[in-house]
Amino acid sequence: MRVALCTAAAAAAAFAFLSIAPTNSYAQGTASGAQASPSVRNEDKKRETNDIAVAIVVSGLSCTCARFAEDIRNVVNDLRPGGLRVLPVLGVGGLQNLNDVLFLRGMDMGVVDVDHLAVMKRKDPALYANIEQRVQYIAKLYNSEFHVVARNDIRTYNDLRGKKVNFNLKDSGSDVTADNIFNIMGLDVQRSYYDNDEAIKKLLAGEISAMIVLTGAPQTALAKLKSSEGVHFLPFDEATIPKQVSAKLLTDYLPTSLTHEQYPGLIGQGESVPTIANRSLLAVYAWPEDTERYRRLAKFVQRFFDSIDKFHDASRHPKWKEINLAAEIPGWTRFKPAQEWLAQRKPVMAAGAGGTGDDIRAAFDVFMGENNKGGRAKPLSPREREALFAQFIQYWKSKNGQPPQQQSLR
Repeated sequence: MRVALCTAAAAAAAFAFLSIAPTNSYAQGTASGAQASPSVRNEDKKRETNDIAVAIVVSGLSCTCARFAEDIRNVVNDLRPGGLRVLPVLGVGGLQNLNDVLFLRGMDMGVVDVDHLAVMKRKDPALYANIEQRVQYIAKLYNSEFHVVARNDIRTYNDLRGKKVNFNLKDSGSDVTADNIFNIMGLDVQRSYYDNDEAIKKLLAGEISAMIVLTGAPQTALAKLKSSEGVHFLPFDEATIPKQVSAKLLTDYLPTSLTHEQYPGLIGQGESVPTIANRSLLAVYAWPEDTERYRRLAKFVQRFFDSIDKFHDASRHPKWKEINLAAEIPGWTRFKPAQEWLAQRKPVMAAGAGGTGDDIRAAFDVFMGENNKGGRAKPLSPREREALFAQFIQYWKSKNGQPPQQQSLR
């Protein structure tokens, strides 16, 4: 009986101990310091998650910038401890993206247009006096084409005088650029600020005469339109635009065109519609160099730039072919880690892909010669050179089957 009672007592004690004692792995983890109480582990996980995150604010889902941010996330992400996580954030767009980079807690970067910096300084000189020191750029991403879809009774920009024209949402990139262009042209119109989907309905119903969208072509909603619906792209036709106005616009914007391949429903086979384009930048908040946020963004620049070849894959947005890491943007300051990366790799970039630096330079010289038949040579501004460079890429592709690395000539 005593033996039985002792055995039962021992079993009960053992059961009680096992009920309250930690498992071997937990006990060992606690003893080694690798694992602590749930509250401590929770704080460690929270810190680990936040320490690798950088956020990019973009415009609407149909915007090219949203697809670019998604591509960057897919290429750059490394969710391991000590890695890097890119968080695309759907914002309002336009000037608000720039404001979010400046003032929104936790927002590191944003896709903005080149002219936004100057617009901000004009809007509130005191608030944005030193904006170029607070917001800098990492790289020029792509060109945003100026789309003007008009009803068929509108044939030129001058025909829009007094008509109802949609400028997209207030303070959007479309609104900011259209406001500047229409002011330079001296066009007085009745402005509305519907989103793209609502504007298309009103355009097709005849309630407005035209709608404006500034985005990388092709734009998904516009690509669904057909000329049989009584609308077309309004051309930036220098024959109908005063020469001095055209010259002024082309100091701020790039000459380009919309093509049949982009909009088969509105542009005929083998045809194109001339227009102008703004440039979209990856802007960044200029954190002090001794901060953790600065170091995290420096790591992002390193990973993004080191992986740039991966963005030319066919699975990525076709506009990645327009990226030029070394393109200089007048009026903007380059983020120091980006500038340092470019400086360190300049000799390598000069060699390019698909040939040596001398090969590419020689091909570019041939292209320049063909473009200058008749002795029309003149010094090129940075904007003109960038536009000509985009044409050269197409020239090179027609001769060699694939474009060179676009940063090789910068």
